[in-house]
Amino acid sequence: MKLRRHLRAARLLSLALPLLLSGCGLFGGDEEEDAPAELVKFEQVIKVRQTWSASIGGDNKFLRLGLTPASDGARVFAAAHDGRVAAFEAFTGKRLWAVKTRRPLSGGPATDGRKVLLGTSDGDVLALDAETGASLWSAQVGSEVLAAPAISAGLAFIRTVDGRLIALSLADGAEAWFVQQSVPRLSVRGTAAPVVAGTSVVAGFDNGRVAAYAIGDGSPLWDVLLNPPGGRTEVDRLVDINAALQLVGPDLYVPGYQGQIASMALESGQVLWSREVSTYSGIAADLLNVYVANATGEMVALSRRSGRENWRAPTLLNRDLSGPAAWRNSVVVGDFEGYLHWFNATTGDLQARVRAGSKRITSAPLVVNDYVYVLTDGGKLFAFTERESR
Repeated sequence: MKLRRHLRAARLLSLALPLLLSGCGLFGGDEEEDAPAELVKFEQVIKVRQTWSASIGGDNKFLRLGLTPASDGARVFAAAHDGRVAAFEAFTGKRLWAVKTRRPLSGGPATDGRKVLLGTSDGDVLALDAETGASLWSAQVGSEVLAAPAISAGLAFIRTVDGRLIALSLADGAEAWFVQQSVPRLSVRGTAAPVVAGTSVVAGFDNGRVAAYAIGDGSPLWDVLLNPPGGRTEVDRLVDINAALQLVGPDLYVPGYQGQIASMALESGQVLWSREVSTYSGIAADLLNVYVANATGEMVALSRRSGRENWRAPTLLNRDLSGPAAWRNSVVVGDFEGYLHWFNATTGDLQARVRAGSKRITSAPLVVNDYVYVLTDGGKLFAFTERESR
C-alpha cells in the first residue's frame, strides 16, 4: 500500500467495526495516490528559534487523537495518549508538575486556570487541579472524547463521538444536560470542539449540522444543515464537521469535510457566505482572513467578510497538514514529517520553516502571545518564537 493510501485510510473511522477493519478497501484498493510534495527552498524572512521542548508521553501513532496543548497565558498544559499530563511555565519551559492518570487520553486538555479537563478513549472526562495536577473528579460520558472540552459559567461542554454534546458541572462532574444528533454509519475520525459565545454553546456534528444551545439548560437556539450529504457511496456522503469552529466577534466560521467553509451569524445561524473547500484538519481566522489547510494540502486564505479567495499556496500538497494557527501577520501549519511552515498572511509566501522532531503534527499549533507551541504525535511539546535581531 502506498504511503498516501495508508495516511488517508488512517483518517477515517467507521462506527461499525467491520467497516473499520476494511477501511483501506473503501478507497479503491490499488488506486495510485499523489506523493507528498518535496519541500521547496525559499528565503526565510522570519528567523524562528526553539525556546524549549519537553517529553510528555508515548507515541500516538495513527490514532488521530484530539490532544492539543492548552494555556491560561502563564502556563502550558499538554497530555499524551498513555495517560501522562504535564504543566509548564509558558516562556521558560520549566516543568511545574507531571502526573500519570493511567487513562487512554484522547481529547484536550482544556483549562480555565483553575482546573484542567481531559477526555479519554473509554468515555471518561477527567478534572485535574491546574496548580498541582491532583485528580479532582472523573465522569463517564459513554463514548470516546476526541476534542477539547469548552469551559464557561461553571460548566464543561463535551462532544462525544456518538453525536452528543454534554454539559457537566465543573464542581463535581455531574451531568447538567445533554443533546444528541444522529451519526452516519461511516464518518471521518475526529470531533469538532464546542465553542462558547456569551450565553450559548455551538457545536458541529458528523451529520453536517451546526447547532447552538443555551448554556443553562441546553435548549436549542438554532440548528442548520450546513453540508447536505450527496453521492452514491458512503464515502461520497461524508459531510462531517470535525475541525474546530472559529469565532471572531459576531461571526462563526465553520469547516466541513467534502463540503463547505461557511460564515454564519452567531445570533441566528444564518449563513452569510460559503465556499466549496474541503478540510478535515481545521481553519484559523484573524481580523482579515480565514485560513484553511484543505484536504489536498493547499493553504488557502479567504476574505473573512466575503469569502473571496485572497491567495492559495500549493507548496505543501499531500503533506497531511495539521490545522493552521494565526501568528502576527503569518499563518503557521504543521505536516506529517514534523515540519512547521510559516506563510505570509497577506500574500501566501513562505516565510519560515523549522522542524519539531520527526513525528507527525496532527493538532493545530497553539499561539500564546509571540510563542508557538506544538505537540507532535511522538508525545513531545515544542515552543518556538522569533529570533531577536542582533
